[in-house]
Amino acid sequence: MTRPPGRLLTRFQRLPVVGRLVLAVALAMTLVLTGAAGLVYWRVEIALDGQLDEDLTAYQHTLDRAVRSGQDLPAGPNGSLRQVLDTHGRILRSSAAVRAQPLLTPAESAAAAHGAVVRRDIGALLPITTGTLRLRAERVTVGGQPRIVVAAVQRGHRDEALRELLAQLAFASGLTLLAASYVGYRTARAALRPVERYRLGAAALAAGADASPGLRLEVPTDRDDEITRLGHTLNRMLDRLAASAAREHQFIADASHELRTPLTLMRAELDVALHRPRTAEELTGTLRAVDAEARRLVTLANALLDLEQLGSGERIRRVPTALDRLLDDTCAQYRTAAVRDSRTLTVTYDQATVRVDPRWLEPAVGTLLDNALRHGRGAITLDARARDGRLCLTVSDEGPGFPPEFLPHAFDRFSRAEASRTTPGAGLGLALVAAVAASHDGSARAENIPPGATGTTGVTGASVVLDLPC
Repeated sequence: MTRPPGRLLTRFQRLPVVGRLVLAVALAMTLVLTGAAGLVYWRVEIALDGQLDEDLTAYQHTLDRAVRSGQDLPAGPNGSLRQVLDTHGRILRSSAAVRAQPLLTPAESAAAAHGAVVRRDIGALLPITTGTLRLRAERVTVGGQPRIVVAAVQRGHRDEALRELLAQLAFASGLTLLAASYVGYRTARAALRPVERYRLGAAALAAGADASPGLRLEVPTDRDDEITRLGHTLNRMLDRLAASAAREHQFIADASHELRTPLTLMRAELDVALHRPRTAEELTGTLRAVDAEARRLVTLANALLDLEQLGSGERIRRVPTALDRLLDDTCAQYRTAAVRDSRTLTVTYDQATVRVDPRWLEPAVGTLLDNALRHGRGAITLDARARDGRLCLTVSDEGPGFPPEFLPHAFDRFSRAEASRTTPGAGLGLALVAAVAASHDGSARAENIPPGATGTTGVTGASVVLDLPC
């Protein structure tokens, strides 16, 4: 019963990769060896047949001359046969071995009588038989009477040579196929051994990722082939998975740490309110306190979610944006706050169009202005310059600046300077600014303005710079 091609293909696809490679090599080599063997056999057969035909033709011509001259039929090569027939197929003269047995069939006799040259092989190459012949018959005229002269020579040596060639080709092809399959198997195993090692390593790392998050696959550094690049790709994937897990752990830790305080305060306020009867004024105060903590929770949750969204690798959407409109719209609300605090907010910018994501850049600039209003003093300056494909945004004030020990940690989550701990905030503003810069393939830095840099002796200040490609 023949299997459907689809089922065979399914079974082939279920084989291991090594098995499929070896089978493919074996099939390819079988086709190549069969073609090569067929070509060799064909060329040798042509050569042997050509030699046999030359001998048969020469013997035929000898018989023709003897029949025309009335001489006895000469003996030909060893094992050869000869006959002379009339046009009706009756044997007139013959070799002793086939004295009463005509070598031609009636149809062949008739064809030869009409002038055709008849050629035919008697016996097959396989299976092995005796008495294999190649005969040739043609019409000759003797004394005005047509006669058919038949010459036949033995094919034994030719057939034996071809059978020996077939055996040698089969033996050599079989050995070559076995050797090619073995080499293909060893090569496939050697090529896939690193893949299996990577798989085992990745499985071990996955099983012990929590205990050893920094472990990576061992990849040779002195090679640059496909398997090595696969190892580097897997290591990069492991790095991203580790970074994702670290962000997840950090998010959970940050959320649990920062959400605990407002929730505890809310619970305390509610417990006090429920402990004994309270007046309307006291209940109103409790509700206002709970509302303030709820707002703080919402602000904190939004900031954490924004940071997680940026840190998860979400692709920003850069669009052509007019720099003047972006900054004017962002600074509008902060100008009012600055006037209320008797401070000035000066905005300078280039008339340029930049490719940024305003969804994220606007809140980042707003965060810097809000920090300058809440933690700084004096005039606030926002300067934006677009030069050579980069946008440099600087927000500075004339306050006391950052504490030196705080500068290295200014963009860490929940990092707050001692002087700012009494003001509202969760310490996520600069972390969000740094995340926005990183998502634009840029950077953010915080620095203090040294005395005299603003033109006024003894005045310092703080400055935060966003450097983005645009």
